Amino acid sequence: MAQYELLLPKMGESVAEATVIKWVKQIGDSIDLDDTILEIATDKVDSEVPSPVAGKLLKQLFAEDTVAQVGDVIAIIEIEGGNNDKPSETASPIATIVEEKSETIPGVEQLQEKQVPIENDFTNSDRFYSPLVKSIAAQEHVSIAELDTIKGSGTDGRLNKDDLLNYIAKKGGGIDVPTKTVAQVQNVENKTQSLPIAAPTVNKTSTTSVSGGDEIIEMDRMRKLIADHMVMSKTTSPHVTSFVEADVTNLVLWRNKVKNSFEKRENEKITFTPIFIEAVAKAIKDFPMINISVNGTQIIKKRDINIGMAAALPSGNLIVPVIKNADQLNLVGLTKAVNDLATRAKSSKLKPDETQGGTFTLTNVGSFGNVMGTPIINQPQVAILAVGAIKKKPAVLETEHGDVIAIRHMMFLSLSYDHRVVDGSLGGMFVRRVADYLENWDYNREI
Repeated sequence: MAQYELLLPKMGESVAEATVIKWVKQIGDSIDLDDTILEIATDKVDSEVPSPVAGKLLKQLFAEDTVAQVGDVIAIIEIEGGNNDKPSETASPIATIVEEKSETIPGVEQLQEKQVPIENDFTNSDRFYSPLVKSIAAQEHVSIAELDTIKGSGTDGRLNKDDLLNYIAKKGGGIDVPTKTVAQVQNVENKTQSLPIAAPTVNKTSTTSVSGGDEIIEMDRMRKLIADHMVMSKTTSPHVTSFVEADVTNLVLWRNKVKNSFEKRENEKITFTPIFIEAVAKAIKDFPMINISVNGTQIIKKRDINIGMAAALPSGNLIVPVIKNADQLNLVGLTKAVNDLATRAKSSKLKPDETQGGTFTLTNVGSFGNVMGTPIINQPQVAILAVGAIKKKPAVLETEHGDVIAIRHMMFLSLSYDHRVVDGSLGGMFVRRVADYLENWDYNREI
């Protein structure tokens, strides 16, 4: 008998770690080729790790809710036969073969003992709940009876963590979760399932004051990562933002004209997002020094134009799926790519690589009714464009008979850029060029 060491696979250029969400296979379970062994989560998406071989699961080297690094051995799988010198040629490259040994893997027992205990008794429930869902339910005092009434969006109606968090948020009047009042924090028992609440510390320059009616909200993992990324971006890049106002009347009228026929023909709704992305891709080709990144004193000029589109998740967190080689897609292709990524982002079905490799980011603050914004650069990129809400406004038009005032569809565009490598002239000309492409839209364009 031989054993395979299952490694945490590489999930993208900048993804270095992942959290074990759930072990689908338990110790002693039989495994077929490509069976899902466990579910993992990065800072962007949830994924499944399949088995590269058939056999039996011997050991789980990381407990649920613990973090593993890419390349770490996460499980041991027993297989029949096998070559003790190298992996099978048909096996997945994420696994390597080793000699079977009698000694245990250090730290495995300790990891398994760190499973979060659950207060609720689930023995009388016919529905499956993952350990993470049980843990959240215990922390937020959600009873089994309540859990059984919540509609799940997972496979076979399974209740996942997002379903439960959304339920708790609605139950609490829209307040983010998890939450605990100050009184609860002061009286919380010393149990392993309780949320870790740090003891108050005194800062030399500032202190945080709370009263009995305040709530202490612990950030979820994704929010912590987003917070760190935003702070890192502001400390890395000196941000400058340039604004232009664009008259997009022809564009709006054109979309109103073609949207019904387009949907009938392509079975897709055409929104403004793919139109904005097309204009950005054209402007990047005109000003390629916007499509760069910085490595110390080196400027890396990107060959591909990969445009990320910031999207809000039901949890309130943000994710940025990326349209690769956006300049090579026509408007129909961009529309389908945008709709597909947006739909799968909302259902947490994006693949890790689909959030990696972006060279420029577009965010639509207009979707929240905002007319403009000053977005933070998505490192290691050097620029991000925010498009505001399209509003009808009176505007002065120049005609052959003189100036007139007319009602036009107007929109603000704001470009934040890294002033280390993008000067005001380049940033200003770029955002102006994007606006020009939108303003000069051909009302008679065929699609």
